[in-house]
Amino acid sequence: MSVRIDEKLFRAADGGLVRAIENLAFEAPKHGFTVLIGPSGCGKTTTLRIILGLDADYRGEVRLPEREGRVAVVFQEPRLLPWRDVEANVRLALPHELRSADLDALFATLGLETMRSRFPGELSLGLARRAALARAFATEPSLLLLDEPFVSLDEMTASRLRALLVSVWSARPTTALMVTHNLREAVELADRIVFLTARPGRLRGVVDLDRPRAARDAVWREATLRAIDEAYPGIL
Repeated sequence: MSVRIDEKLFRAADGGLVRAIENLAFEAPKHGFTVLIGPSGCGKTTTLRIILGLDADYRGEVRLPEREGRVAVVFQEPRLLPWRDVEANVRLALPHELRSADLDALFATLGLETMRSRFPGELSLGLARRAALARAFATEPSLLLLDEPFVSLDEMTASRLRALLVSVWSARPTTALMVTHNLREAVELADRIVFLTARPGRLRGVVDLDRPRAARDAVWREATLRAIDEAYPGIL
């Protein structure tokens, strides 16, 4: 996927124009895991909205991995329908040809086997976010967008969910683009990290991580964080 946003403007409350994004261009490799990181207000979520086609009022061009492929999104909030159980929430998102798909392996990978008949009100936030991940992957997307899916979780729960995300993504490879503020999270998950400046969001730099995730131990992660902090002061 390639993204080029030459300019994105917003109309402010006083009627003036605010330049949110300017001269931002990057690529997310096919079947790779790319993370977009930058300070609050730099245009990360706006970039996702443009990629989704929810905001066409910009100058630039977005080329998706597959023109006719499906796009799945995992938001900050799980956004599950409270009157449907977990399995119904997941299957509701499926296209007609996948409505009867066998989801046993997906539910098992995400630890949701015993939760399929539970309703959202019976789930912890961590379990609800697992259900949101299941809903996204069940559609067999060619592009997966994640907007800070682990925000507000305690670190132990977030770490467990990151490991689950890697497991299910590795089993069902798709082009992934995730927004986060958390550099440690990015170093754990990403093949490529795209750094943005403060508003207006511009490309600050790109770091590719070619070390296998299984080999990213604590020593390597800390050394990588220090190297990134030296190259891009203030990111950590």
